[in-house]
Amino acid sequence: MPSSHLSVSKPSAAVAPSLLRAMNQRYLLDWLYTYGPATRPQLAKDSGLSQPTVFSTLSDLEQAGLVRPLGPTDRASGRPALIYEADPSARAVAAVDISRDRVRIVVADLAGTELGTSDVRNTARSVDSLVRIVYNAVTAVASGAGLLLSDIIHTIVASPGPQFMGDAYAAQFRGWQRPKLAESLRESLGTSLTLENNVNLAALGEFTEGAGENRFSPFVYLYIDTGVGLGLIVDGQLYRGATGAEGEVGFLPMPGAGSDFPGMRGRTLEESLAADAVVEYARAEGMTGSLSVEAVFEAARKGSKEALSAVDREANAIAYLLAGVCAFLDPEVIVMGGGVGRNLDLLSPRILERLAAMTPFKARLVPGHIGQAATIRGALVRGVGLAREDVFTSRISARSE
Repeated sequence: MPSSHLSVSKPSAAVAPSLLRAMNQRYLLDWLYTYGPATRPQLAKDSGLSQPTVFSTLSDLEQAGLVRPLGPTDRASGRPALIYEADPSARAVAAVDISRDRVRIVVADLAGTELGTSDVRNTARSVDSLVRIVYNAVTAVASGAGLLLSDIIHTIVASPGPQFMGDAYAAQFRGWQRPKLAESLRESLGTSLTLENNVNLAALGEFTEGAGENRFSPFVYLYIDTGVGLGLIVDGQLYRGATGAEGEVGFLPMPGAGSDFPGMRGRTLEESLAADAVVEYARAEGMTGSLSVEAVFEAARKGSKEALSAVDREANAIAYLLAGVCAFLDPEVIVMGGGVGRNLDLLSPRILERLAAMTPFKARLVPGHIGQAATIRGALVRGVGLAREDVFTSRISARSE
């Protein structure tokens, strides 16, 4: 697992000595997390800090339990230099991915190395029962890794729907409309906690470990399944908007009748794109029986005229959205995921044909590389970075008091 991507820049000398010392400590700790073990002379050379500053800073970090010596270098001649690394066992992080049917847990150290995982059914019918499921699952994974729940300094929870000022709303998911969900989870687990949109985290997972290859900017991830969402990464950082609701493209209005959202007229984009829409299109074209998204796309691959017509209608709706995305963001690549979005073998040529008729802007459409794992992987990347911040702040503050 690659470490989270941190920007390491030299601190300015035009600050108070105590602040400069803390900046040097954070800078060297981030360097060791990002680039791996190094000797003190190597750190001095690469950071531009003086050797005495590096020596004293590493001593502070070692006493705080944030770095540890690995031993001397293996030199044929001369005095061996001591190698230091960021101590990944300083605390742990929990990443939680809650979907309609499953609760997935990963507990990792501060290097991002997995210590334990769990995948259990989501049988919750209320916020309280959902909190109990998460608490029991995280506690069990931590125990299996030889940890106490108190060893986890930060928990990151991937949730469906927009994150309005730190709480969740998901029209398709019972319980996520309730206020103070984040507070309930935080009190139950006893850790600092971040509630993050699942599509944003899937975008981060694909950007760092999948189709994004850490190189596209802006990086656009479009998720189409039971819901619709868009994740945006600019210069390696998630873009969230003013209230945390960035990327909720499912709420965009489209021409048509009916809406599940009170106060909204017409049809929303989600109603025209999500899994239920594909089934609706198939029925309108004459398909009968027990239908699912998978069944419609499979029938289309076998040449069913009705299924192919349904796929055409879905592609047209997706192209409508992507025409706006391309005009506003001008991405080189759009990565698509979810139960609908991963069917690019059928959708891509149809989408691109309609895009060409709508707009001069173009983008390459590619499927996500890590599938359903994208959300939990992105949660771990984000959670590790937040946990490192928490443990640094807590231990350095404790030593300065």
